[in-house]
Amino acid sequence: MSDAKYLETPQGRRIGYHRLEGDGPWVVFLSGLKSDMEGTKAIHLEAWARARGQAFLRFDYSGHGISSGTFEGGCIGDWAEDTAASINTLTDGKVILVGSSMGGWQSLLFAREHGDRMAGLVTIAAAPDFTEDGYWASFTDAQKAQLEAEGQIELPSDYMDPYIITKRMIVDGRDQLVLRTPLDLPFPVRMMQGTADTAVRTDRAVMLLEHATSPDMRLTLVKDADHRFSEGPCLGMIEAAILDVMGENA
Repeated sequence: MSDAKYLETPQGRRIGYHRLEGDGPWVVFLSGLKSDMEGTKAIHLEAWARARGQAFLRFDYSGHGISSGTFEGGCIGDWAEDTAASINTLTDGKVILVGSSMGGWQSLLFAREHGDRMAGLVTIAAAPDFTEDGYWASFTDAQKAQLEAEGQIELPSDYMDPYIITKRMIVDGRDQLVLRTPLDLPFPVRMMQGTADTAVRTDRAVMLLEHATSPDMRLTLVKDADHRFSEGPCLGMIEAAILDVMGENA
């Protein structure tokens, strides 16, 4: 596998990426919060794309993986800028975004601003607006006071080290919300959600399905699948969803 390359964004951040030339549309994987481009789904999809001769891009947001910055220094808006810079600089023509968890929110933000680039969207346990509806809504008065006084709090995670959630992340997140205003997705959308996901609830997927408008939007619930969605059958479902969006038979 080739070594990672780096992109300097207009904001001065250094974004690590792997880019695979091939036939369009470009398939772009957007990872989740505190995940990176070396995860099981990203690596699997690159191998799948390589075997097909499909153009493919994976990258690390700033503060994630090999990119510059720290996680605590970032926020949803920063990572949206990283996403836009990476896609607009490193791909051309139409793209199919594959967004996992927070990457699902990022894919919706990109689609809202760059709809002309979108050939389709595949989401895996998409987590739009989680800073407000997940974190802030669940904080106790004591946690809110600590966030205001200290600028950050620490939250446990089922999947990795505790998250440091900053006041900046919460405040910026309110400028990135996608479920409070109309969300038009004028292209095929395939959403997948595991029923055993403890990080993103099934009702979140249903809320997105009901809120967005699209000529061809479908949600698949997978019994007993967890948030990682990285077992063999789940990976096969992601491949099939991409092909479905492309109009190919799986």
